[in-house]
This record gives sequence, structure tokens and C-alpha cells, in this order.
Amino acid sequence: MSARIVIIGAGIGGLTSAALLAARGHDVTLVEKERWIGGKARHVEVDGQKVAAGPTVFTMRDVFERLFHACGARLEDFITARQAGIIARHAWDDRGHLDLFADPLHSEEAIGDFAGAAAAAGYRAFRKEARRIYEVLDEPFLRGDKSSTPLPMMWRIGLFNIGDMLAMRPFDNLWKALGGHFADPRLQQLFGRYATYCGSDPFRSPATLMLIAHTEARGVWLIDGGIAALAQGIGTLAERKGARIRTGEAVSHVLAPNGRVTGVRLADGEMLPADIVVCNGDPAALAEGRFGPEAARAVPSMPPARRSLSALVWFAHAKTGGFDLTHHNVFFSRDYAREFEEIRAGRPPSEPTVYLCAQDRGAHGTGDGPGAARERIQIIVNAPANGDTHAYPPEETERCTRQMRATLARCGLELEDPMPHELATPASWERLFPQTGGALYGRASHGWAASFLRQGPKTRLKGLYCAGGATHPAAGVPMAALSGLLAARTIASDLASTRKYHPGATPGGTSMRSATTGSTP
Repeated sequence: MSARIVIIGAGIGGLTSAALLAARGHDVTLVEKERWIGGKARHVEVDGQKVAAGPTVFTMRDVFERLFHACGARLEDFITARQAGIIARHAWDDRGHLDLFADPLHSEEAIGDFAGAAAAAGYRAFRKEARRIYEVLDEPFLRGDKSSTPLPMMWRIGLFNIGDMLAMRPFDNLWKALGGHFADPRLQQLFGRYATYCGSDPFRSPATLMLIAHTEARGVWLIDGGIAALAQGIGTLAERKGARIRTGEAVSHVLAPNGRVTGVRLADGEMLPADIVVCNGDPAALAEGRFGPEAARAVPSMPPARRSLSALVWFAHAKTGGFDLTHHNVFFSRDYAREFEEIRAGRPPSEPTVYLCAQDRGAHGTGDGPGAARERIQIIVNAPANGDTHAYPPEETERCTRQMRATLARCGLELEDPMPHELATPASWERLFPQTGGALYGRASHGWAASFLRQGPKTRLKGLYCAGGATHPAAGVPMAALSGLLAARTIASDLASTRKYHPGATPGGTSMRSATTGSTP
């Protein structure tokens, strides 16, 4: 059965849903309020250069290969990417650094040289455990259907498979679990940082999040043009399958006069009729009434205390010196516990850990030299998601910039001063993504049940579905794509059920294309 579908928001989840649903023969219109597609993945012009903004790490490439295959296409025909030999470079001071490599044995050797034989053995054990957790959760949870409680997932794993249940370590604290693998606090800090990939505090997260390290160990890819180029590729794929993408147009209301979706109203008053609406945005925006009262009742509200991290992000075109950058670089604070205590208290950290993406290093097959007097960089510091209550005045942003520079300088990296840049604060993210406080990852993964509390594809309002990095299964580029896949799969199932039980209402059968059967990721 062919349906009229409107998708709100052109983030990775919305684009994925649009491509899959259009490939299955549905009448798809994607509406994006900004002038670009990709959501957080976009470009910011600084000093006459396009600096890639938004997420920078591309993992789980197979998710996207399967997406394109399901639509009768090949990923490599839409993007140019190469695997990074160095996953990331890490520094704590100016006395050297530690690289993690695509080759895990090379990483193990580097850790041994950095922190000793016991640390190398700890890394072997950690890597084995992270892989086990990933393999237990990959199909039943990451790629599976949304469950509001652990029980359905336990059935998919195997209710009596106690070994796998215990392997997930949902009730163990991540920071303490890492302490069991690494006596060196620097390594505990390095691998604890993976919790921030889903916007979470490593001191409050379950040990289950160790699986994130394995997703990187499976391969990190560098895309020419960054993640924004991937978004453009999925958008092009969706359009080739018949989807219409309308940018610079905001949806003001989801229309459901009789308890079922009938369409959307745009900010300029235009009405778009629809049988189904997919909201690719933070469910908090729905719950807080961003899209009207009917949609507000469709999902539960989320207290601000449950929000994920936000960030201070500098987009810059600058000269660098004193530290041999690679594409992905992390410069750690000296007191990680205090850093997150300050964030919990609603303050940017006084001595932050700093992530720096040197976009011209290792890109375009050029190796690790900058290749120019200035280079394009994105710098990220974790911050509280309080952009709806705190304005971040100039004196505060200037202080945060000094503190960020101090961390880099302590580790041996100098940035030109003044530095051509733009700065995004939690207040900036709140303006881009209203009703979120600037939270960039939806709900934080704090406590064993947090993952089951993320919004799934189905809502309380008939015909309204959700997708995106703030929904099930988790935050991040591949997870947002998996959410889009899950939304498309759930819609297909619901339409098939409608056809089965109400044949008179759906004449003509289904428009699902056989080429997609069995091909979805």
C-alpha cells in the first residue's frame, strides 16, 4: 500500500527514512527548516573556508552500505572515504602522546610502550569484553526493535543465556569497570571518554557503554567533505527514489483532528496532507509543544535533568604549531572527575578535555600534513545542556576560549591568536534545536534502564513516528541511521497490518518493491 508520508527534519535519521520509504514506493516529502540537509552535519564558513561542522567520526560503515544496497545503489558511488590508520591521538601533557590504531595489535604495542606491559594486558582484556558486549547487543538491541523494558530484548538474546546477560554489565558502573582493566588513570580516562560519544557522563554511565570502543575498533573512516557529504549522498539517494526535499521551510503543527495524523501545517500556512508523519528531531520538541498540542501528547516529556551533554564548539581556520596533529585528537584535563562535577553543576568545565578534528589531516588521501599555512579545525568541549536558561554572554565565552586554549597549550599545541573562528554554545544549539536546552544526544545514558527509556519509532498518536539520534537505539551517526531504518520498518509493518485486517480501506495491494526484500540493514 502506497502512503503519503511527510518527514520533519533532514538529519541522518530523516534522510534514511526518506530514502527507504521512497524506495518502497511511498509518496515521500521531507521538510527541513534550515537551508541545508544533514541536521547537525553541515558546513560553517569561516575565513572564506567551509569548515565541516557537527559529528566527525564515521563508524559502522556496513549500516550505510546496507542502506544504499536496500535502495538499489552503492555507497561508494555517493561518497569518497578511506579507512583511517590512526583512530585518534591522545595527550595529557607536552611529554608525548598515545595513538590508537586501526590495527589493534599496533594499539596494544603502543599502550605497552606508553604505560607498561600490565596496561597492554589490560587493553587486551578490555578489547575482548567490549567486543563481547557489542556482539550480544548488536542484533537484538542496536539493530532490533524498540523495547520499553529489558524483557523483549532478553527473549531475543535467549532468556536462559545467562552468560550473555551478565556480559552486558548493565548494573556495573563504567568508570569502576574500566578501573578493573586499567591501573593507569590516563587509560581509564581515555576509554571512559567513549561515554561522551552518546552525550553521557562516564561517572554515571553503565559499563555496557564499553561497546562504543568496539565500534571504533571495527574501523574509522574519513569522508571527503565530512559527515555532511554523507548526508548529501543519502539525500541524493532519496531524491533519486522519488522523495521530494524542501529546505528552508518549517513545520509548525502536526495535524491530527480526530486522534490520527492527517498532515502537517507549515509556518507559512501551507498544508501538506499525509497518512504518516515521521519526526526526525528530539522527542523533547514534540513533548514541549513545538509541533502543536496533538503531537505534544504523543510522547512522554523528559525532565531537563535527564538531558545529555551539550557542547561548546569552535569552528576555525587557523595556524597550529607545536603538536603533531592527526585527524582526530583528544587533549585531556588533569582532573576528569572535577570536569564532570562542574558540568553537573551547570557550568562549563574550568579545565576542559578538548577534542580537535584537524579536517585537512589525513583527508583526501594526503597523509597527516596540514598542507597550508592555515587549516580547518573543529574544537569541541563538553558543556551542560542549559541553553534554554543560560545565555552564554561574551565574557563567559571568552573565558571558555581561554580555558580551552590552556588545555591545548599544556599539551603542547598552540593556536594562532587571534584565531578566525565561530563559536557555538548550548544557547546556539537551543536556537537550532528548540526545547532541548542544546542537548546534542537526546537522553543521557545514565543508569541501567536509560536505553529502554529512549523514544522508539511508534508514538501514542496514530500515524506519527519518530527517528533520529535522540531516539532508539542511541546517539551517533550510524545509530541515527538505524533509527531511520527502524522507523521505515515499523511503518511497513503497520501498513501491512492495516492491509491485512482492513482490506476494504487499502485497495490495490502493496507498492513495496521486491528489490528491497531482505536487503535492509
